[in-house]
Amino acid sequence: MNTADDDGFETLSGAGSSRPRKRAASGGQAFRAGRAAPGDSGGSSAEGARDPGGRSLKARAIGFLSRREYSRMELQRKLAPHAESEQELSALLDDLERGNWLSTERYAQSLVHRKAARQGAALILQELRQHGVNAQSIADIGKQLRDSEYDRALAVWQKKFGHAPLDAKDYARQLRFLASRGFSPDLLRTILRTAGNDDEPNG
Repeated sequence: MNTADDDGFETLSGAGSSRPRKRAASGGQAFRAGRAAPGDSGGSSAEGARDPGGRSLKARAIGFLSRREYSRMELQRKLAPHAESEQELSALLDDLERGNWLSTERYAQSLVHRKAARQGAALILQELRQHGVNAQSIADIGKQLRDSEYDRALAVWQKKFGHAPLDAKDYARQLRFLASRGFSPDLLRTILRTAGNDDEPNG
């Protein structure tokens, strides 16, 4: 089931999809209401060894999550150099997910909302894959992005250029710009046709 947010972009609903409240900036010293502290949910506690600064692996994880959403894979990469073992790290990540501190689905929604206004589907979906978002979620998000791809590309083009290419060099420059943002070059042709400029400049 999809729900519409205030910005008009649909987000996937389901377990762990609700946006969390702002977390305490101090790593692990305060927990949001309604969220269990890692290790307090009946699962294994993964306090971990402390680094030279005195922070446990759990406190380090909470510090990262207090700043923004992470996917499980991304957080695992950040914490791996500080964990004594893979088992310790895996247990901590499990606890964070059970306590609803860590949600790959919520991370995916957060990334889309941060980047959809500036980037095309190709770049956004590539980043989601790199951070371990599952194939079904990527397919659903891809459909949503494609439904709004033209409008988003038009807004990006208008902000950057706002006029038909002056010549073939300018046309190529506009094409490269949209492609660098993850939009299909065909979208520029569609934008120009809509603006009443059907012909590609010859030089």
